[in-house]
Amino acid sequence: MAREPARKPRKPRQSADAAASAAPPPAGTPRDRIVDALMALAAARDWDEIRLGDIAAEAGLTLAELREHVPSKGAILAAFNRRIDRVVLEGISDDLADESVKDRVFDVMMRRFDALAPYRDALKRMVPALRRDPLALGALNGLALNSQRYMLESAGVDTEGPLGSVKLQGAVLVFARVLDTWLDDEDPGFAKTMAALDRELTRGGRILGGLSDACRLTAPFRAIFTRAADRGRRARERQRARREPRDEGYDDDMVTAV
Repeated sequence: MAREPARKPRKPRQSADAAASAAPPPAGTPRDRIVDALMALAAARDWDEIRLGDIAAEAGLTLAELREHVPSKGAILAAFNRRIDRVVLEGISDDLADESVKDRVFDVMMRRFDALAPYRDALKRMVPALRRDPLALGALNGLALNSQRYMLESAGVDTEGPLGSVKLQGAVLVFARVLDTWLDDEDPGFAKTMAALDRELTRGGRILGGLSDACRLTAPFRAIFTRAADRGRRARERQRARREPRDEGYDDDMVTAV
């Protein structure tokens, strides 16, 4: 009877943590390495296939070390977003200070696309997957609002007041629409992207101009309504104070003031 060939003993499988510990750590701060790891993986895999253990191994960290820095993939995206914000803001100069608001916003948004260029392959795979997830879409909109607040500020656009939130959300929508064009724009000069951005900013400017006119026209009425609402609120507070039992030694005015 023929003897079975002797089997070589199998090596025990290394966990992701052990593999990360054995590999030489990549350069950079842990947070930078985590962001770089996610973007590198996203360029090669579908978003839903990327696990936290994969990110830890790619970054040269254990899973426990990864947890010390980020709680989720969404948090890594937030860190990536802040990285892009900083790149854009550090590159802002006063060269366009005398240009129109539209030109300044155009310049800032194109700078943002330039900062995103090294990660375009990753974004091509990530963006469609994230847009299919309603929860992720809501979180991304919040990140985009925070970014555009700084982008518009750097362009000298006031985002406070009644129209502030409208300007911010409008900037988010403009950038999101042009992002699709940019992802497919193979022209080294991004001619299609610039043309799309110019159209969107022109359209947004017309809408915002109409809203500004409406705000100016309705400002006196808003002031009247605000004063009326304040009077009604104070009257309700006085009525509630009269109905509530008073502590000994306190009068109505003192209770209302509290």
